[in-house]
Amino acid sequence: MKSGGLIFQLAARSIRLNFLRSFLAALGIVIGVVSIAAMGMMGANMTLMVKDQMSEMGNVLTVTPDAGISSSFGGGGMGGAPPGGGGGDSSSSDDDNYISASMFKEISNAVGKNGTVYALYTTSDSFTSGSKEGRSTIYGLDPDVIPDLMNLTDGAYPKGDSGALVGASLAERFNLTPGSKLKIGDDEGYLTTRVTGIIEERGMSSDLSTDMAVILPDGEYSTFYGDEGHYDQVNVVLEDIDDADATSTTITDKLNAKKTQVRVSDASRMLESITSTVSTMTTFVMAIAGISLLVAAVSIFNVMMMSVTERIREIGIMRSLGTQKGEILKMFVYEATVLGIVGSAVGAIFSFAIGYLVVVSLLGSADHFFEMGSLVYLPAAMLVGTVVCIISGLYPAWRASNLDPIEALRAE
Repeated sequence: MKSGGLIFQLAARSIRLNFLRSFLAALGIVIGVVSIAAMGMMGANMTLMVKDQMSEMGNVLTVTPDAGISSSFGGGGMGGAPPGGGGGDSSSSDDDNYISASMFKEISNAVGKNGTVYALYTTSDSFTSGSKEGRSTIYGLDPDVIPDLMNLTDGAYPKGDSGALVGASLAERFNLTPGSKLKIGDDEGYLTTRVTGIIEERGMSSDLSTDMAVILPDGEYSTFYGDEGHYDQVNVVLEDIDDADATSTTITDKLNAKKTQVRVSDASRMLESITSTVSTMTTFVMAIAGISLLVAAVSIFNVMMMSVTERIREIGIMRSLGTQKGEILKMFVYEATVLGIVGSAVGAIFSFAIGYLVVVSLLGSADHFFEMGSLVYLPAAMLVGTVVCIISGLYPAWRASNLDPIEALRAE
């Protein structure tokens, strides 16, 4: 025990005597730890933010027509009839895709009591409000389900088959308020309606992207665009997210028994895909940041080799006095370990502050910064920094322990 303590004191003494050189070597570790920890925390916070935003829609199944469906169900898909069609000529091209009313009924039966099913029309069209012109997504929804799907910040829900809701971002950009007049369409025909309410901002969503959209009652929508009962999409809001796989399988088994008619997208799988992509990007960025640790490792190796070269005679004296090879090895390993621990600890302190600034400046929020998934990168980076130092010092330590005592004593 006394021998071990003496060996450690000799290692600490060497660091003190060569303080500037040791400081610069440890500084490399500090920079490496900060780079890895800060990038890791940024990636973790990005992943947690995406999970947080998408968790609310993780229980949504989106059913869309398969690309191979033709207009065999009679009539065309959305966009087949020109604006102002008024439900008249509903003929469409052979490549129009849609979900028919009968298919919607089959989907509802497949879901049963597991969730709520609603169909929607969607297209993109231009509109004017006063002197301002713009373009947005236009949705057509059953007015009875609209209150269950979205909240309003102002105004009221449409009553019957008239009126429109607009997304928060669209309302802000075009100064739309309840009562504002909207003219939807172009020179081929216009639908004139009034805004009844402003939809609360919903952000990222797999079912309805309403922030820059106009929501019309389905009756008003189909009267203007035509093709009533030819839906562009059917959404299923499940009561329990654990029913997602079973419900998706039931829907595809019912509707795709003879031929592929629909595709079912699971929002939870989308979440897995996005988080996997973010994690891959984070790992790549951390690998680039890890290059600074490689530079630090070379610096530690150089410091240790210089220390061995400068202390050859001292090593020879210690060996002639009975110091074992293992003790010489420990002395240099201790030196590398001290540099690693001190550099990693200081790096972790700086990482906490710098990581917080990076997360706030790049992501605009630090809501998840203090969660375990984010802070775990601090001890992880410390461990990597310390291990890199120890590994860098192993060869110089081994070389020092295997010096021939007689040759070492002869060294100038």
